[in-house]
Formats: sequence, C-alpha cells, structure tokens
Amino acid sequence: MNRTFVIGDIHGAYKALVQLIDRIQPTEKDTLIFLGDYVDGWSQSAEVVDYLLQLKSSINCIFIRGNHDTWCSEWLNGNLSKQDWIDGEGAATVNSYKNISKERLVQHQSFYNSTIMYWIDEDNRLYIHAGFASMHGPIKETYSSNYSWDRTLWELALALDPQLPKDSIFYPKRLKLFSEIYIGHTPTTNYNISTPVNKANLWNVDTGAGFRGPLSAVEVHSKQVIQSDPAFSFYPDEKGRTYV
Repeated sequence: MNRTFVIGDIHGAYKALVQLIDRIQPTEKDTLIFLGDYVDGWSQSAEVVDYLLQLKSSINCIFIRGNHDTWCSEWLNGNLSKQDWIDGEGAATVNSYKNISKERLVQHQSFYNSTIMYWIDEDNRLYIHAGFASMHGPIKETYSSNYSWDRTLWELALALDPQLPKDSIFYPKRLKLFSEIYIGHTPTTNYNISTPVNKANLWNVDTGAGFRGPLSAVEVHSKQVIQSDPAFSFYPDEKGRTYV
C-alpha cells in the first residue's frame, strides 16, 4: 500500500526533520503532508525550507500554510509590519536568513507562496493547520485566518463526550463533514502528552517540536506513529520557543 504520512509543526528544527524523514524512509510511492509552521523556534528555519524543496523533487509532498509561515512570507516579501514577531518568535528565523543568496531567497518566496490553506484527499480526510469555524466546512469559512489560527475545532473534539453517538442531533456538525481531520497548531505537550492525540475523528499531530517535544508523523491508513528525538536535544544551546 502507498503510505501517506502527516507531519506536525517543525518550527525550525531542521535536524529533527532530517531524522524523522530518515526514520520514515519515504519512497516515490508515498505522500508526505506537512501541516505548516515550518519556521520560528529553533535556528534552522531557512535550512528546513531548503530541505523541503529538495524532498519535493523526489517525493510527493503537500505543504499546508501555518500562521508562522504567513509572518515569514510577509517578511521575506517586505510587507511585514509586525515588529514584535521580528523581535520575538521570528528572531531566530530572521537570523537564519542573514546570509541567504538571492537565488535561494527567490526559491523560498516561491515555496511560501505555493503553500495551501488546507487539503482534502479522495477519502474525505481534511488536512489543515489549525481549523475552521463554519458549520459548512472550510470552503464556506468567513474568516480565512481561521485556517491557521482557529483552536475551537480542537477544543470541541477534546470536550466531546466519547459516548455521544454520531447520529445524535447533538453531535457537532463540523466533525461530521469529514471522515478524519488532521491538524497542528496547538502542541499536545500543552497537555503533558508528547505523542499525536486522537479525539473523535480529529488528530492533532503538533507534538511540541518548537518547545520540548519531538517532531511527529502519523500514517493515515495504519495510524503508525513515527517520531524524532525531542527537537530541543539537537539544539542544546538554544531556547527554541520556550522564551515566548
């Protein structure tokens, strides 16, 4: 069977990403779906994008856009007025681009511009960075920022009574729209869990690689979980996102 792996938020952890892909051992028959937030945190955001571009040349990859990617993209294009990003979480990202060549810069701008807000596969699985608020699905979303910022979908799945039958009139309509939903954005380490979390038909694959957790992948058919070592262990002299 061709495999499809969903990969959580990377946050500049290039070394953890390389280790994770090495453990997955993807082939040209496989698909890798990245849920966004490639940057901000550890010191190698630019290297992460270089690696993803190289990976795309031989493996089928789908790149979802996260909120941090939007900030980085706006900064690279000279349109960011968010100084607190540059001084805070974006500082490591800005530094990683300090000596980038013009050719690489154009490639990276093209990468960010080509990222998508969500993906729905042939089996009606939704892949999105954060979530959506519309009961009619992301295609009917009033505020596009919800794709990369919404946390209500995750909180809904967390709070849902697991005994509530899907045919109940009280079952959340948003969860009924898709066979499965895969998100990042909210680290599972916020709940002292360092593995992907499944609630109802929703999977949260952000296992806190930007903080103290590993980078994780879930294979959507078998539900096999593959993880890197904790990302911080590759950057012992850095703080990652822990300073924010």
